[in-house]
Amino acid sequence: MKIINYRDINESFFTYDEMDELPSVARIIDDVRRHGDSAVKNYTLEFDDVEIDDLRVDEIEIENSLDALKKADRETLKAVATNIEKFAIRQKENFKDFEYELRPGVHTGQKVIPIRRVGVYAPGGRFPLPSTVLMCAIPARVAGVEEIVIVSPPTYRESIHPAILTAAHLCGIKEVYKIGGVQAIASLAFGTKTVGRVDKIVGPGNKYVTAAKKLVYGITGIDFIAGPTELLIIADKSANPAYIAADLLGQAEHDVNAVPLLVTDDIQFARTVQSKVNEQLKKLSTKHIAKTSLQKNGMIIIVDNIEDSIEVANRKAPEHLELQVRDLDGFAKQLKNYGSLFIGSLSAESLGDYSSGLNHTLPTNLTSRYTGGLSVKDFLKIQTTLRVNSHGLADIGPHAYQLGKMEGLEGHANSVKLRLEDLD
Repeated sequence: MKIINYRDINESFFTYDEMDELPSVARIIDDVRRHGDSAVKNYTLEFDDVEIDDLRVDEIEIENSLDALKKADRETLKAVATNIEKFAIRQKENFKDFEYELRPGVHTGQKVIPIRRVGVYAPGGRFPLPSTVLMCAIPARVAGVEEIVIVSPPTYRESIHPAILTAAHLCGIKEVYKIGGVQAIASLAFGTKTVGRVDKIVGPGNKYVTAAKKLVYGITGIDFIAGPTELLIIADKSANPAYIAADLLGQAEHDVNAVPLLVTDDIQFARTVQSKVNEQLKKLSTKHIAKTSLQKNGMIIIVDNIEDSIEVANRKAPEHLELQVRDLDGFAKQLKNYGSLFIGSLSAESLGDYSSGLNHTLPTNLTSRYTGGLSVKDFLKIQTTLRVNSHGLADIGPHAYQLGKMEGLEGHANSVKLRLEDLD
């Protein structure tokens, strides 16, 4: 993990990283759109080496999945689900219907209406990710989504890992499909004979899944285009170097493209962290992945003053931002761009990934400049209403008429003019 001065960082470090073109993604999407289930089964055989007759997971298999997990794992999933639900309920309380008399006789309002049908993509990968199911499905359920569907590749004994199915069961989801990759996204976007199309797709995936989500956006909604996971830690010499090293390694082990970063003003502290990283790396079972990402993207950035780290963080707009300095509140007030902010040495980023109730589906690749992480809001439509009586029309109608005339839209102006004339 290299140490570099802030002034020596290439400007590309602060620019959006364009996705690679993946021509096969568009071809697969078009094939699924045209040929539905048969194309999905063909690609499942090609990419997952699994021949599937029935794409849908039987409800009995979902119910029985609990028995395949250790009691401690089941209890952990239940506890985490409770925390996510409690936080989501608190979020939901901030979205309410209202009607407001803007001016006498002009009643404006909003309706908060849940999306009807949502698809959750749960990666299969090296390990099951039941936390993804909980993070995506529980806010949707709290929002009031009527139908929640899960798709996940059949990479566990030609089906879906029991941990993912258990998470689905805890969320009350009975519609689960053994489909992964681009074909899963295409199935959700266009629908097949077996899979009904959805109104929005959420959940992380590899670069092919991400490219597919980008291509179907508009046909269906998506959460956002996510890139490699990121962690930026701001720390002064009051911080615990062992904690910081552990957090950097926790980020680095995600995959070889993960981005673990530390910003500090103390070169000796930086070297201590660097030493701790090397020491802890030796004991890590995922060290082959973590080592690669550390070498490829890991960086300890030295600033002249610890206050300069605020500028670094706001420019980098990281997915995860940890704050381990003396003046926690003062720094937190000045930080503007991040997916989630972890304040203080005990607030490990891993708690946000798993058990704190926060959502771990977060913006990457500078996109936290304009959006936050997945939340109840992503499953709600904020729709506006208007009721106008004669007093209100007399008040705001002439302005609408005049603007229609100014913009050369005679029909707009006339629709108001007719009503105003009837008032007389």
